[in-house]
Amino acid sequence: MKQPELGRKITELRKGKGLTQEELVDRCNISVRTLQRIEAGEVTPRSYTVKTILAALDYDLSKISDNDADRKSFSEWLKDTFLIDIDPDRSGTFLIKQLNTAWLLGLVYFILGFLEAAAEYFRYKEDRMIFGITVYIIIKVAVFISFFYFQRGFILVGHMFRNYLLKIMSYVLIFGVFLIISYDIASLFYDSIEREFILGAQALTFGGIGILYGISLIKLHRSFGNVPVAAGIFEIAASCFFLTIILSFIGHIMLIPAELLEIVILYKAAEIIKSKQPANEAMTP
Repeated sequence: MKQPELGRKITELRKGKGLTQEELVDRCNISVRTLQRIEAGEVTPRSYTVKTILAALDYDLSKISDNDADRKSFSEWLKDTFLIDIDPDRSGTFLIKQLNTAWLLGLVYFILGFLEAAAEYFRYKEDRMIFGITVYIIIKVAVFISFFYFQRGFILVGHMFRNYLLKIMSYVLIFGVFLIISYDIASLFYDSIEREFILGAQALTFGGIGILYGISLIKLHRSFGNVPVAAGIFEIAASCFFLTIILSFIGHIMLIPAELLEIVILYKAAEIIKSKQPANEAMTP
């Protein structure tokens, strides 16, 4: 039984028993305010609270099975999501926090990308460090950490919406970025004569990965509308430029709107989970 029908039913049963709200709460060991909010339909109480109230009213508990089924379906939906088992109350709070962290660190990654691009340009085009070695390393480490959490958000999204291609490509991207950043830092301490070969291999590799990643984003259109479609198109277009190697710089430019749209996807994913949650539950059992 859902709200507000549940609240009206409890009110009807209570009055049928000739009980005031104060008399009923004495039997249930809950607060008057909680009962008032339940009867008004403002909150959906926990199944334990409902059973306690209805037992005090001598009502057949089997008649509340619909309410339990609704709650179970939401619980099952949460259990089927990535890492939800460590969220003790199955409320979705864990997922919402993780997705909010992902899109916020996606913004951090987006901003750091401009600093990283400037550092790379001056390092390899003009053979000088504009930030110094220590700051350069800090930027690189920060880029990887923010990218890791950014892509972890898409691993969550991929699992939630059964988009396994997105999950796989996110893992691959994390590993690929780790290798590149490790190389960039390590190359500070020895002569990197193979840099042009590395850049070419990097462009070809991420070109292929990016096309698959773009396809996986487009597959989210049923749940997110046109945003992932646009993001996927930008990703695929950027990847095609990477595959040419000589036009890779255009690919980097096209990744700017793609990353902004991907941040929006993660934000919307958190909002979708919030919308799937039951109404606020009474906290007092």
